[in-house]
Amino acid sequence: MNAQKELSMHTADTVKVVIDPNRPARAAFYSALLPGLGQAYNKKYWKIPLVYAGLGAGIYYYTFNQNKYHEYRDEYKRRLDGTSNPNHPIYGTLDNDRLIRAQKFHQRNRDLSALITAGIYILNIVDANIDAHLMQFNVNDNLSIKPDMNQNQIDYRFNYGMTLTYSF
Repeated sequence: MNAQKELSMHTADTVKVVIDPNRPARAAFYSALLPGLGQAYNKKYWKIPLVYAGLGAGIYYYTFNQNKYHEYRDEYKRRLDGTSNPNHPIYGTLDNDRLIRAQKFHQRNRDLSALITAGIYILNIVDANIDAHLMQFNVNDNLSIKPDMNQNQIDYRFNYGMTLTYSF
């Protein structure tokens, strides 16, 4: 029984695993084509909602700041034309300087949202590529490092250390 177990462990170590060198590039291409598709290709389905939540939040804040920027810009243009309503509930109490500052504020936040959204998109591609690389990483016991504890035979005290094992 012990011989069979040792034989099955020995044959499991000698099974050759085929490494597909195109797998990381394919995962990155799929993620670039459709965000989250590279994560699905790598069978990391739990990452897909994170990708879409990040992209969705970035796009939402981009459109929100774009709309607010246009609102303040249009009100400022109406004031320059002389067609603004001085009794408007939102813009009636604001002077021109505050309208200009509000435009700059929302323009800056819009641009920042666009950069963050682009960063999340790029991070999605990089994540798919790295994850595909790491799936091909060899983690068998032929190369391992693990803690080791031996008892000294002279004074029976324990010696602690690390063991590095490399099997050919």
